[in-house]
Amino acid sequence: MSDSHESAVDDEQAEGGDGGHVATPTRATQVAPTRRGSGSTFTERLDTFFEITHRGSNVPREIRGGLVTFMTMAYIVILNPLILGGFSQDQATLDVEGGWLQASQVAAVTGLTAGVMTILFGVIANLPFGLAAGLGINSFLAVNVVQQVTWAEAMGLVVINGLVIVVLSATRLREMIFHAVPPQLKTAITVGIGLFLAFIGLVDAGFVTSSGNASPPVQLGVGGSVTTVPTLIFVVGLIVMGVLMARRVKGALLIGIVGTTVVAVIVEAVMKLGPAFENEGGWSLNVPMLPTQIVSVPDLGLIGAFDFGAFERIGILAGVMLVFTLVFTNFFDAVGSLTGLTREAGLQDRQGNFPRLKSSLVVEGIGAVAGGATSSSSNTIFVDSAAGVGEGARTGLASVVTGVMFLLAMFFTPLTQIVPLEVAAAALVVVGVLMVSQVRELKWDDFSVALPVFLTIVIMPLTYSIANGIGAGFISWVLVQTLTGKARKVSPLLWIVAVGFLIYFARGPIEGLFA
Repeated sequence: MSDSHESAVDDEQAEGGDGGHVATPTRATQVAPTRRGSGSTFTERLDTFFEITHRGSNVPREIRGGLVTFMTMAYIVILNPLILGGFSQDQATLDVEGGWLQASQVAAVTGLTAGVMTILFGVIANLPFGLAAGLGINSFLAVNVVQQVTWAEAMGLVVINGLVIVVLSATRLREMIFHAVPPQLKTAITVGIGLFLAFIGLVDAGFVTSSGNASPPVQLGVGGSVTTVPTLIFVVGLIVMGVLMARRVKGALLIGIVGTTVVAVIVEAVMKLGPAFENEGGWSLNVPMLPTQIVSVPDLGLIGAFDFGAFERIGILAGVMLVFTLVFTNFFDAVGSLTGLTREAGLQDRQGNFPRLKSSLVVEGIGAVAGGATSSSSNTIFVDSAAGVGEGARTGLASVVTGVMFLLAMFFTPLTQIVPLEVAAAALVVVGVLMVSQVRELKWDDFSVALPVFLTIVIMPLTYSIANGIGAGFISWVLVQTLTGKARKVSPLLWIVAVGFLIYFARGPIEGLFA
């Protein structure tokens, strides 16, 4: 094991507790990795390969964490087909030629790609994070890109985006940018992602909704009060998980998710609430009910259904701007997620570095290529993985468990619909609390640091984008530090990235000029 690898886990300890942070062993208390040999048991070899004991974890905790991550991510198998595809042409997202993707096919390739990439990430990067179709990019494809190109051409752009990211990662440029980020901004990214997760959970549960007015833009529930039973189930789940976490119960999140789901199934059986699109008081995404069919055969017909004809259709400059937008979003969403999640897992050293950084970035780039090649959209690291980290996961074994569950989900899609989004939302809020607690490490007495840190934190949840928060933080850091006489402390690479973000934020007018 390399010295940098050891320092990444030795230099920083997380707070204890079986249900939350797991203390990273110090150099004096570490258990030496088990040697491979003919006499080694399978468990010992597993421990050695994933460095489970070395990171202060154990196999049951990793399995538990992997299951929790899957439960909080499983909604993507249902949501991604609704964003990219449809059950019929009249309710699907049509491309420029009137083409559309079948929801059943999108669901199948979503599970397949997430499963394969998450297992690959766990084995190569040895980090407990799941990969799946990123919600920012799939929405961008459905709302903007396919208004100009076909679905196959849009996925070709995603493949190019992934290849660019792989090259940037393999040449260490992406890693150099990561190292150029000041520690205070890395902490701010973690806190911002925590607020973002909590906000996502509150919105998904209907606890916070759009008011429909310019001011205030959001409100509590409907008309300022909680009025639906699913939102009440969310509140119950949040309290149950919170109490279990506070009492340091092993498997707190897993117990909370399963227990609250059972309550939700019983409530639905009695009250027949149905989905929200049929009943205003119904469930947001999937109805918690026992399925009549358990096994389904996946249709993988979308694999390889991409081409590179977008540049011929819309022109080189317009195509380049679309790829630029995809790369910037993909690039910094993943960097932000890795920063926040590894810090939450206690795997970073004092400089914010963590084990196998380059491998993590390369595999994440491959996920983008795989997502385009299967028409499931770019696969990236999910911040929802923080739920598994909160459950105690610290190694790639948890990712392997999550990936296997995604592969099984292809055949058991009806079962993935039992856990309602409102229950998963409660877990996201709890994990958000854990991540936001790191705000205590930020120093607010220096305003040249406080302003960029604050913008990074608040812009993520307010704009629903990790990349936007990072961009605002980078630009303000470079400008404020420079104009206050601290230009020498700013990495030249950070200047280049800040200029890139300026172009990214102004891409609308720039695309208008090219049009």
